[in-house]
Amino acid sequence: MSNLDVRPTETACHAPEHSGPVAEFLQPREVPLGGIRSMQVKRTLPHRGVPTVGAWCFLDQFGPQRTTMTVLPHPHTGLQTVTWPLQGEIRHRDSVGSDVMVRPGQLNLMTSGPGISHSEVSPPESMLDGLQLWVALPTGSDSVAPAFQQHVDLPGYETRGLRGTVVLGELAGTGSPATTYSPLVGAQLDVDAGAMTTIPLRRDFEHAVLVLGGTLTVAGAPLESGPLLYLGTGRDELPVTSTTGATIFLLGGEPFPDDLVMWWNFVGRSHDDIVTAREEWERDGQHRFGVVAGHAGERIPAPPMPPLRLTPRRRRRPT
Repeated sequence: MSNLDVRPTETACHAPEHSGPVAEFLQPREVPLGGIRSMQVKRTLPHRGVPTVGAWCFLDQFGPQRTTMTVLPHPHTGLQTVTWPLQGEIRHRDSVGSDVMVRPGQLNLMTSGPGISHSEVSPPESMLDGLQLWVALPTGSDSVAPAFQQHVDLPGYETRGLRGTVVLGELAGTGSPATTYSPLVGAQLDVDAGAMTTIPLRRDFEHAVLVLGGTLTVAGAPLESGPLLYLGTGRDELPVTSTTGATIFLLGGEPFPDDLVMWWNFVGRSHDDIVTAREEWERDGQHRFGVVAGHAGERIPAPPMPPLRLTPRRRRRPT
């Protein structure tokens, strides 16, 4: 197994251009989702010191819990939303006219372009478990139109002791059909019980691993469900073992070149980007964000802007 310097800390001090193989445990925080009728989720990205992994800029894990997800229409800018359920089903409706159920093994991918709105609602008191992720759109993507894709037949990846599904981007030559705007990878992988295997990586990508079930051992350090193991760049592979078997989600991509200003459901490049988006949603929202059918005008209002000027989330430099 290759030598990894695993640091079990709550913050990361790694920058993409680091010269050594450093790994960091990024601890999640509990946050409410969906306003008054909220469910609790574990949020790992953005994290202090690690705002992005490639273009991946947001990672929530919800469940497993028996609950009702009721997220009324709300806006997005500057991103793609990635819904990946592990258990249960969620009804997605958006302002480009989509109305679909997403189930385990299926991908919902929504591209905001300059603005879109959507809702997510589960059947009452259902067992839910899954991931909600955002991918930041790169500078120059202003012309990207709001869009929605659902993929129910995603490609598989398999090697000795390891198999899974390529959700977004490409893993070792296996590519997802979903549309992306920067080089990245998102894959759910199952490590067999008793396996000693290797996850292929791209040296120019930074990567992170989230355990969804079981226990994974990396460089002698056990990784269980909860923290995100941030791996940085400069790796061709990640040797892993598991005595019980494990299910993981692999994130990766070229280090994102832009500083992002993220607030509420908006991704922009400046404080003014966010202020304008918020004002347009609160004023009416229909021109920029459209209307989500089936909610009789109900929607989530934007919270007040904080009493300070928003600044980009920047990566902490190594000490």
